Amino acid sequence: MARPRTFDEDVVIARAAEVFGRIGYNACSVDELVEATALQRGSLYKAFGSKRGLFERVLNRALAGEWYRDPAVLDLLITALRELAPTDLPIAALCREALHAYGEGAAELLGTRLLDHLPTHEPNKE
Repeated sequence: MARPRTFDEDVVIARAAEVFGRIGYNACSVDELVEATALQRGSLYKAFGSKRGLFERVLNRALAGEWYRDPAVLDLLITALRELAPTDLPIAALCREALHAYGEGAAELLGTRLLDHLPTHEPNKE
């Protein structure tokens, strides 16, 4: 008989979302996810299948509701578009569906968020 889960999935997904949003998918190691979520490696794999499975669950959860109002969700979406969507059809479909539902302003929304991450410098005054 399988043991019942002893962790709150919502908490695990929120912590994983923070890690993925902060450092990206490719740069994130399973060890970092284990540390952030306080799960054992085996529990993480049993619950989500893989790092990619966890990311998909995070992205699905993040894109529910009014996702476009949350800068952290925009960062996750940008990560998905840059790092996974070019080769991962299910992730690409999630991204496409969310952006299509948002409408015509999706490119501007994402572009503005990308610009928010650029450093602002004063011109050199020499």
